Amino acid sequence: MDPIPTPRRLATGRCDSCPGSVTLCRVTTIAITHQAVDGVDVRMARHDGDLEATLILTCPWPESLYAFESTWSALSEQANLIAVDLPGYGGSARRAELLTPQTMGAFLVRLMDQWEIESPHVFAPDVGTSAALFAAGRNPGRMRSLIVGSGAVAVPLQIAGALKDLVEAPDLGPIAALDPREVVAGSLELIERYELSPAAREDYLSSYQGDRFAESCRYVRSYGTELPILGELLPEIQTPTLVLQGDHDPYVPPANGAYLHERLPNSKLHAFDAGHFFWEDSGDEFAALASAWVEGQYRDAR
Repeated sequence: MDPIPTPRRLATGRCDSCPGSVTLCRVTTIAITHQAVDGVDVRMARHDGDLEATLILTCPWPESLYAFESTWSALSEQANLIAVDLPGYGGSARRAELLTPQTMGAFLVRLMDQWEIESPHVFAPDVGTSAALFAAGRNPGRMRSLIVGSGAVAVPLQIAGALKDLVEAPDLGPIAALDPREVVAGSLELIERYELSPAAREDYLSSYQGDRFAESCRYVRSYGTELPILGELLPEIQTPTLVLQGDHDPYVPPANGAYLHERLPNSKLHAFDAGHFFWEDSGDEFAALASAWVEGQYRDAR
């Protein structure tokens, strides 16, 4: 077993004399580090409040663990926090064979095992949704609860906009020809109310430079073969699951949230007045829901 390292502490207030310091809203300190998990360099952030519950947060795409900057403080009142950039996303290294929901889900379990995280709650938005559901389905009881949403899961596939274009492109050639900073910047324009910090925006833009954006698309391009397998598994997942959905998501329509809620035996569904990025645009509402869920509402998911 390889427990989570004790990383250097970084002040989150802006400090001109401290290059590389990180600004996360309303947080006093946060620790960011890298650790090899199953041979993959993984970027993670943690807050250890010596609490009973632990909440793992996996990065959405095309963002990173900075997606939780506005909710970190509120969430840390209820649980120890571990934010993770999944392999190939954010600041974590890529391993090609992990870019499917099934293999990413198995990796997530290996990460929990290596870091000795017992019975965590897991918030896995966007691409993390299908991975976390596979992890729960293949490892009953390993996670105390799930919070998922804004990730494509429905069969037949229910996606729209630029995501549909990426999934249905004949190959990666046209995607690789795009300027990744422009592609990510275009996606971030769909954040409706929340103002990203300069550090978060730059991290999102720089995380997918070179071939990283095009290669990260392999994950969503596997949905056609992966999601039917997940669909058969959903009724067997007993893990309490909070399904969250933006009611006008331009990438992942609300049909995906309804699909999960109808098939997961122990689930609750909540819709936000938001598009795709509800964790930022409806940050206070999301933090309140997630905190209450972790505090005990997950026990009532029936």
